Amino acid sequence: MPGQSRGLLPSRVPIQRVYRELSMKHIALDAPGHFVAGHSPEPTPGPKDAIVRIHRVGICGTDLHAYHGRQPFFDYPRILGHELGIEVVALGSEATGVHVGDYCSVEPYMNCGKCIACRRGKPNCCSNLQVLGVHSDGGMRPFMRVPAAKLHPSKKLTLDQLALVETLGIGAHAVERASLAPDDFALVIGAGPIGLSVIQFALASGATVVVMDISDGRLEFCRQNLGVRHTVRPGEQLQDELMSIFDGELPTAVIDATGNARSMAATFDLPANGGRIVFVGLIQGDVTFSDPNFHRRELTLLASRNALPGTFNSIISAIEDGAIDTTPWITHRLTLDEVPDRFAQVAADPTLLKGMIEVATT
Repeated sequence: MPGQSRGLLPSRVPIQRVYRELSMKHIALDAPGHFVAGHSPEPTPGPKDAIVRIHRVGICGTDLHAYHGRQPFFDYPRILGHELGIEVVALGSEATGVHVGDYCSVEPYMNCGKCIACRRGKPNCCSNLQVLGVHSDGGMRPFMRVPAAKLHPSKKLTLDQLALVETLGIGAHAVERASLAPDDFALVIGAGPIGLSVIQFALASGATVVVMDISDGRLEFCRQNLGVRHTVRPGEQLQDELMSIFDGELPTAVIDATGNARSMAATFDLPANGGRIVFVGLIQGDVTFSDPNFHRRELTLLASRNALPGTFNSIISAIEDGAIDTTPWITHRLTLDEVPDRFAQVAADPTLLKGMIEVATT
């Protein structure tokens, strides 16, 4: 892509020298609302591992929830960062699938490979799952060790694009869970970063898509940048509005990406008979609903967690082919050193769609 160099760290540069230059500085979330700088030990690869240089870290809703003290499955202190654009700088003796110098997206879901979920092809919800930047330390540091099998290379994509693949994977998997088809009427609730990724793949399914959000600015973004034809705001006339769009019917699928308990509870009133609901947003607490209402229409309720390995590869191919355009996504940029002082400001900005942290730029 014009203006972006892929050769940021030639493989001939001794990795030990680069380690010394960057001093292995990291930024950790020490407590809600408080980042601190520290130093990590130099990583060494196991036989099947790669040492990767972190160039880009996308700011995710998970990071924002952790910053505000609202993230489930989370302990402090923690080095955040699981949306990563990286470069391979060293490989273990048995590592395969990537080469030194490759640019990659990172699949940040460390699964055991042995539990029933893993054995049945669902490593995204492994019983012993450890997500980088959530359950174990992530990418707000210059280097880290990652299993080589968790790296997804591209010879075409920029570091920014590679850092967005994981976010897109969350939306793609939610649409996979919804089993959207061209004859579906789909309502996507929430046009934040995860909602935007859901919208892109919902549209790609051929379904008729309506987006709902409380923000006029985000709805306008969807119309102008994603080609969304139908947008609505929540309100007393919502069902009538949906039926006017869907030829007198309610949606066959509702995907809630808000992470808001009230919104999630309200979804049970929105699908058509025989419809389905997918919760891709996550809250700390309970979601309640009317059981007679749920049973009368024989609704299907689905959770969506993370993404599958194959989804990463298909998304990379879609971006390379131009089917997915990531250009409008990044609205804010900051360097790793700026995180302690600027993160709160970025997090509070109502225009934030995706913030991108630049860890290594030279």
